[in-house]
Amino acid sequence: MKKVTLGTTGLQVAPINFGGNVFGWTLNEKGSFDILDAFVAAGFNFIDTADTYSFWVPGNTGGESEAIIGKWMKHRGNRQDMVIATKVGFQNNERPADISKENITKTVEESLLRLQTDYIDLYYTHIDDGKTPVEETMEAHAKLVKEGKVRHIGASNLSAENLVSSMEYSKKQGIPAYEVYQPHYNLIERSEFETKYAPLIGQYNLSVLPYYSLASGFLTGKYRSADDLGKSPRGGGATQYLNEKGFGILSALDKVSAKHDTKPATIALAWLLNQPNVIAPIVSATSKEQLAVLTQAPNIVLDGDDLEILDKASAF
Repeated sequence: MKKVTLGTTGLQVAPINFGGNVFGWTLNEKGSFDILDAFVAAGFNFIDTADTYSFWVPGNTGGESEAIIGKWMKHRGNRQDMVIATKVGFQNNERPADISKENITKTVEESLLRLQTDYIDLYYTHIDDGKTPVEETMEAHAKLVKEGKVRHIGASNLSAENLVSSMEYSKKQGIPAYEVYQPHYNLIERSEFETKYAPLIGQYNLSVLPYYSLASGFLTGKYRSADDLGKSPRGGGATQYLNEKGFGILSALDKVSAKHDTKPATIALAWLLNQPNVIAPIVSATSKEQLAVLTQAPNIVLDGDDLEILDKASAF
């Protein structure tokens, strides 16, 4: 798979970002190793996780995903070939959201230990905790970059105001700034990103790595009625899309995927890859069959008619 440059970071990534939230949740260690091996065998190298994955699973405390990825890289001896992104600050069962200097400084060490590495390629502020000044958060990140523990920083789940304040502070102080933004963005969730964030993405030259790229699996086409929601432990997340607009988007995906002899999920990701500044949508898979559908997306060339059909069905 041909690599692309992740914006201003200079990192070379294949254009699908594997979402590690499934590790330690719907995939055990062996299953995680198998899917990661298949991902790399298909030519991909970019993995996304967070310090809190997967705290929501009974018996977990968070960090399980990082630990599995770290063990896998150690066993395969491939750390230098991988681009690893992780995050800090999201709430878990033991504490609320926290992007203070104290928590960032503490948590990065824990992530490095679990990942069995001495550097993180891309380190995100995972969420705005509503209390820590942007100056404190950005200075904490800058210190990590200076120390070599983090190569580049990014952000997710920030308000537009917080994102602007963070970027302007970094610019004013001459310290590392966010280079990547990770939004909730897909064919059915367009309005907030395209109206509030897209102008800022262009203004600050940020790269975009969307999460929930397949709308909790809805855009795969496997959830077409309430009866289908039990097909996956994550099926409940698609409930909100079982409506006229959702079905219209599925119809458009069916039409375009039939034309290209592929699956709706592949087309949904190909559409994202056609959007400005989107470099590598984040997706998860729990089987090699699912993975094959997702990793085909960069090979799909959508023409003007395809994009018009999809844009019209998903317009807001």
